[in-house]
Amino acid sequence: MGNNSSSQTHEKETSSLNPPFPQLKAQSLSYWLQGVRANPLLDHRTTENVPEEADVVIIGSGMTGALTALKLLSSSNPPSSILMLEARELCSGATGRNAGHCKPDQWRGYSKYKSRVGREQALKILANEQETFEKLVEYVKTEAIDCDLWVGKTLDVAMTEEVATKCAENFTQLKADGGKVDGVEWIQDQEEARKRSKIPNAVSTFSWDAASFYPWKVVAHMIDQCLSFGKDKFNLQTWTTVDNNKNENKSKGRWVIETDRGSVTIANTVVFATNAYTAGLLPEFEGIILPTPHLCDKVIPPPSFSGSHSLQNTYGVLLPHNALFSINPRSSTDGIVLFGGSNPGIGDFLKWVKDHPEERTNDGLSGIGSVSDAVREFIVKGSGWGEKDAGPGQGLDYQWSGIMGMTSDGFPIIGPVPGKAGLWICSGHNGHGMARIFTAAPGLVKLMQGGTWEDTGLPECYEFTQERFERMKNFAGLLRVLT
Repeated sequence: MGNNSSSQTHEKETSSLNPPFPQLKAQSLSYWLQGVRANPLLDHRTTENVPEEADVVIIGSGMTGALTALKLLSSSNPPSSILMLEARELCSGATGRNAGHCKPDQWRGYSKYKSRVGREQALKILANEQETFEKLVEYVKTEAIDCDLWVGKTLDVAMTEEVATKCAENFTQLKADGGKVDGVEWIQDQEEARKRSKIPNAVSTFSWDAASFYPWKVVAHMIDQCLSFGKDKFNLQTWTTVDNNKNENKSKGRWVIETDRGSVTIANTVVFATNAYTAGLLPEFEGIILPTPHLCDKVIPPPSFSGSHSLQNTYGVLLPHNALFSINPRSSTDGIVLFGGSNPGIGDFLKWVKDHPEERTNDGLSGIGSVSDAVREFIVKGSGWGEKDAGPGQGLDYQWSGIMGMTSDGFPIIGPVPGKAGLWICSGHNGHGMARIFTAAPGLVKLMQGGTWEDTGLPECYEFTQERFERMKNFAGLLRVLT
């Protein structure tokens, strides 16, 4: 990929890691991907050949890429054509591999955000996540998307006195700083916390609104909407990997996109909705967006927690040392319980990943014992939601992996790529994309069409500027030295 200015070329930095590209074979299938194997959008190609020209090329077909395309096509000044390139099946990256939870942070991350970017920005982050949640739910309801939408109370459950004390300090600080807390119920009475959470050892509980849904189906609906504009306006090419090794100079400053299919596309604008894989195409992002594998476990409840006794809330189970079970019981549909989060077993897994950096983009990982064992211990001993001697078809059923894009400063990257006119990015969602993308992608579109950052309504700490780029590079370098 290149343009007409040799000064804008970027030499690849030396690294012990291979460029982070999506794994093309032997990837695990998430719960969501397993459920749509007969959907023709999985391997859709709008035309037999990749178009030779496009006004806009979007790389990546997850929620960011799909929503960016839809907002561009639906705008008052749409591009003449959009080409979307996806290296694998439709929506087979992070969006298609998460636990299906849109849980806007309304209090838990406040102290952390405040320590990094100050009170005003920390409050804006929480407000933005609430707005994102509301926009996602509104879109699903307006479009009547069949995606198992559930909206109800999510519960953050402190499991020790030490954790409960830290939660109390954080929530109290948020309230003192003028945070909007009227939508959060703080349950301090232990008996009531245990009754509400159905967790015997709960110490305290926080409750507020959140959603769960089938993320792949929401993306598929957006892609169908884009395709309805016609093949001259929107063209999706799955199983088409962009080749980062081509850097030919072309005239008129237009970008050259070459793929593993031998195709060459000339584009005015390129959007990187590539999240964890960004550095594979833009090497200057090495260390700034770090691919980080994560795991989800599928649990089938026993009779004692099924039917009228099924779980009716989503959860964040808060444990010492910042460990967390993120739990999504699909209570509006099949009752399957999905476990994500940084559970107590994730530490051993991440140590293994550190010693095997080539596995950072391996979403074929499954059966990681330390993570699954922590889930089993929680459902049998920690919560009583499972049975030690569960019969066939009950209990922990399957584990899959996905790759998160973790940024060096902990915030998503939204805006133009510095020094490369016509390149735009919305990536690095730090494992929290479902509570950010539905405002982040529309914000990017406003910038692409000449708007200001103020027009986006997004927190200023998300804006990608040259100054922030330099800070993130310095921070990434420091992390390499320390580790």
